[in-house]
Amino acid sequence: MNKQKILIVDDDENIAELISLYLTKECFHTHMVHDGEQALSAFDSYRPDLILLDLMLPGMDGYQICREIRSRSSVPIIMLSAKGEVFDKVLGLELGADDYVIKPFDSKELVARVKAVLRRYTFPLPTSFSEEKGKYVEYPGICIHLTNYSVMVDGTTVEMPPKELELLYFLAASPNQVFTREQLLDQIWGYEYLGDTRTVDVHIKRIREKIKDHDTWRISTVWGIGYKFEWKPEKK
Repeated sequence: MNKQKILIVDDDENIAELISLYLTKECFHTHMVHDGEQALSAFDSYRPDLILLDLMLPGMDGYQICREIRSRSSVPIIMLSAKGEVFDKVLGLELGADDYVIKPFDSKELVARVKAVLRRYTFPLPTSFSEEKGKYVEYPGICIHLTNYSVMVDGTTVEMPPKELELLYFLAASPNQVFTREQLLDQIWGYEYLGDTRTVDVHIKRIREKIKDHDTWRISTVWGIGYKFEWKPEKK
């Protein structure tokens, strides 16, 4: 079995080597770089399964690198930073990061987060075309397919990272049911995720930017509570 590849981007060589040691012990293959230009070059040549990206880098910072990579790939990105302010976390998530780890971090926690993000990102495809179509929900103009992680809107594929798609599917699979942010955080990110409920808001915002409201359905905010997939069937 091929080892999953982790690209470590950190200008502190000691921290990068320490992270590499932790991950190598867990049977990952790692590659280390120490600035933004190297990170983008290594992304193209190394083709990692996940990127650990420090924010404070010489030249291009982690936010710029995340923005650039996210413009052409949905590869999972975990940001590493000594900045623990809510603003910094939300900005990182809005730019497309999948998780945010504050330095100094516990080695076991970091490894657990890497594994959790990779589990959410790597999904098995059906083993046979003769199997049932799998899990999907369909409304006028949209089909959200959980088996092959695809979203079609008006016949056009909409690129969507796994957690956005899972969140959309979960809401659409229970139309008109209101879910709190805590419920959504637990359902989509799981108990291993140590983030806060703003993560849900950020992902809803990104979904709304990609999928506009339809005449019969939309993602509605229920103020003070959470969100729901609002569905109003057309009257015949």
